[in-house]
Amino acid sequence: MSKNKKIYKVDEKVPFKLLFPLSIQHTFAMFGASVLVPILFNIDPGIVLLMNGIGTLLFILITKKQAPAYLGSSFAFLAPGTAIIASQGFEYAQGAFIVTGILGCFIAYIIYKFGTSWIDILLPPAAMGAVVALIGFELAGNTVTGGSIGANLMTDTATSKDFIVFIVTLLTAVIGSVAFKGFLSTIPILIAIIVGYIVSIFFGMVDFTPVLEAKLFTLPRFGLPKFSLNAILAMLPVILVITSEHISHQVVTSNIIGKDLIKSPGLHRSIFADNFSTALSGLLGGVPTTTYGENIGVMAITGVYSVEVIGGAAIVSILMAFIGPLAALIQTIPGNVIGGVTFLLYGMIGSSGLRLLVDSKVDYSKSVNLILTSIIFIAGLSGLSIKFGAIELSGMVLASVVAVVLSALMTLLKKLDLINE
Repeated sequence: MSKNKKIYKVDEKVPFKLLFPLSIQHTFAMFGASVLVPILFNIDPGIVLLMNGIGTLLFILITKKQAPAYLGSSFAFLAPGTAIIASQGFEYAQGAFIVTGILGCFIAYIIYKFGTSWIDILLPPAAMGAVVALIGFELAGNTVTGGSIGANLMTDTATSKDFIVFIVTLLTAVIGSVAFKGFLSTIPILIAIIVGYIVSIFFGMVDFTPVLEAKLFTLPRFGLPKFSLNAILAMLPVILVITSEHISHQVVTSNIIGKDLIKSPGLHRSIFADNFSTALSGLLGGVPTTTYGENIGVMAITGVYSVEVIGGAAIVSILMAFIGPLAALIQTIPGNVIGGVTFLLYGMIGSSGLRLLVDSKVDYSKSVNLILTSIIFIAGLSGLSIKFGAIELSGMVLASVVAVVLSALMTLLKKLDLINE
């Protein structure tokens, strides 16, 4: 980290005048991806913003203010959730979210009772590093392929203005991350978004109509769940995925902040907080939550790890659920701007996975390590998709399952003395 950059540690208080811009930076980083999930589920984004904020505050409380993590909408539930909604309705997906969250809390209790030594068996460093890297690498395409969370550079309608906005945003983020000094060095992502937004306005790419038409105060749409055994069974395999994803996020965050979060506040606390938030969100009409890669990337770039800032971002998210013009304003940020900053953020997450492999001194002269990392990368990046009824495993979801199964197999072969090393 640059000597000119001020580091704010996890438990360090941030000056009040800096708290708002630092919090807004985290809100902007997560907003596009987190709001995309309710859009795909065709539900009110307001309830999701509310539950993301509440879930984040609960996470901070349950982890004793020792683990900086923002809880956004989980993508791991998209495939089974979409299938359940199509056949039974969103309220049955809610019920499945709740049950999945409760079972995740039970996993937290098991970890509390039996410890975390099993992680090195099911997710050894050669597998963990690959899974962590895939968190960023799998999302790389979203930065340029269009949609609600990225640029539209790969579409037939892309113009030179689209490329200019994307490049200006990206270059501002890159130059700011390495050249800004003092306070500016802590908000390069926020500055990049503002600069990209101004350029977008100059090119006439921003429509302020939604802001002008938005009601000053709005109420999120709450909804009650319904329960179906078929929906619950279709959702259950996601538990393995979100557990692997959570562990990976905690490991990469530990590397960034220089503190082992698996030990303190403890994996059992963070997994419980994550899953409790998912269950609570499902109960009130929201979607499952998860620790967010975009916000991990922000911490990696800025050196601001304070949970006070994460809490501030959570409060901003809650306010957006009730203040219509504020939420509408953020939704006017073009995808090219979001794509520009996530182009860097996702790469930072991927690099953190590679750093984990280096820091763990993974020996690739051993065929077991070489095979684990190789197979996991290809499983996540090849486009391979495997379906089990309503469940579809692909990308990082498939890679996480492959990582656990293959690691367990290698451990078994070692115990049987069948490894030729």
